Amino acid sequence: VCKNRCKTGVWVLDVMALSGNILGRSTSLPWYQKWMFWKRRRYLLTFLAFLGFYNMYALRVNLSVGIVAMNSPYNITLDNGTVVEKQDFDWDSKMRGLVLGSFFYGYMSSQMLGGWLGSRFGGRIVYGVGVGVTSFLTVLTPALTNVSVYLLLTLRILEGLFEGVTLPSMHVLWAHWIPPKELSLLIAVAYSGLSVGTVTTLPLSGLLAAWLGWPSVFYFSGAVGVLYSAVWLIVVKDRPEDDPHISPEELNHIKESSSRNNTKIRVKHPWKKIFTSARVWALMGTHFCDAWGLYTLQAQLPTFLKDVFQFNIAAGGFVASLPYIVMTITYLITGSLGTWLQSADILSATQVRKLFISGSLVLQAGLMTLAAHLESAPGVVLCLVLGVGFEAFALTSVGVNNQDIAPRHASVLFGISNTIGSLAGVFSPLLAGFIVTDKSAEQWHVVFYISSVFYMTGAVVFGLFGTADVQPWAVEESAAFSDNIKTGGVSCNEAVSI
Repeated sequence: VCKNRCKTGVWVLDVMALSGNILGRSTSLPWYQKWMFWKRRRYLLTFLAFLGFYNMYALRVNLSVGIVAMNSPYNITLDNGTVVEKQDFDWDSKMRGLVLGSFFYGYMSSQMLGGWLGSRFGGRIVYGVGVGVTSFLTVLTPALTNVSVYLLLTLRILEGLFEGVTLPSMHVLWAHWIPPKELSLLIAVAYSGLSVGTVTTLPLSGLLAAWLGWPSVFYFSGAVGVLYSAVWLIVVKDRPEDDPHISPEELNHIKESSSRNNTKIRVKHPWKKIFTSARVWALMGTHFCDAWGLYTLQAQLPTFLKDVFQFNIAAGGFVASLPYIVMTITYLITGSLGTWLQSADILSATQVRKLFISGSLVLQAGLMTLAAHLESAPGVVLCLVLGVGFEAFALTSVGVNNQDIAPRHASVLFGISNTIGSLAGVFSPLLAGFIVTDKSAEQWHVVFYISSVFYMTGAVVFGLFGTADVQPWAVEESAAFSDNIKTGGVSCNEAVSI
């Protein structure tokens, strides 16, 4: 279906429009109405979530290319025709690492807060405000950076703080809007916006920096994000019954398909049991190990390509986006494959999680190690492209495992897990900054070896201690919800940890 429809967003609509057939439901709608996805409000929510996650990663990764341009010399022509070389900043590797990691100081601080705010005030307002404020702060980046690098550090921390509430709050919307049998497909489509955002932002940022200067990178992504957040707040509602444009048929379908929409039940989180659960700690440890390798590549790949292979800013941004093209494809494969393996009784939910998480982490460790031994740019790029492609299997499964083991506590549990994972975003660029002091290939190889060790550690931890079984402390007294766990919980492969 998607073979000839690869433009950003078009294939998303194809997948959503055909989801009824994919999920085994027939439809009597005329063919031309099947593509009117906005008529089904949960599909519209999915598409807007796709665009939201696109913007979130655009706002996050723009600095990976921007920092290269900010610290690179360029030529300017004076009024008298003289061409002189100028460089706006000359930060050393340690300061660059601090700047790249500063976002995660704020991001990890607001994960649990985002889950709580979403449960208390609704996912719509928390998500919309989070994206909107992050976008506005991004627009301020050039002006404040020219004043002081420490203002840039403060700004990035605040951006991380506001973006950190978005993902946990989105889990609240999923619980209200998406029937269990549609979770794998629709949420995989939504979260593919993360990789699509990276795919397009890295090369676009490189081109903007080369043509218009590095400030344009932040003006463009920030302005788009502000516009998006306004549309989100106008269109999206917290619950299906609050949407005046939803059809009675779709509302009944959502209500009848999931008992999780009973908002009168107030969830009480068993904090002591959560923090003393071996399964929770195994998940958090795996999340941290997986995030270390991902954030290392996400933040450092453009710099690595410039230091070792002398890629210019535009070319480096394009090449750095290639791994995420593969990840975009594997996101959708992961969701569908995981659901099929379970529904066909080929593997249990726990076996699927261990295969996807431990298997992909082992493969990534091997590819990262191989990349450190290769000397040609095509060989290194190929290893990194394949490695990040396999990362989609781990990301989707690590994220959804929160819902596997504690469905009613998934938003808060995800906040805890993503807080731990975000620590990797703080420390990995800092460590790289202390290791790579003279831009040599040998020093970059050490960075890759460290990531490989973390990948292997995560694979072993989850392989030994991970599970997809609902934990005893997470079992609710409500019989209706217990039934929902059995019928809908194990089929989910839909959440992504970022």
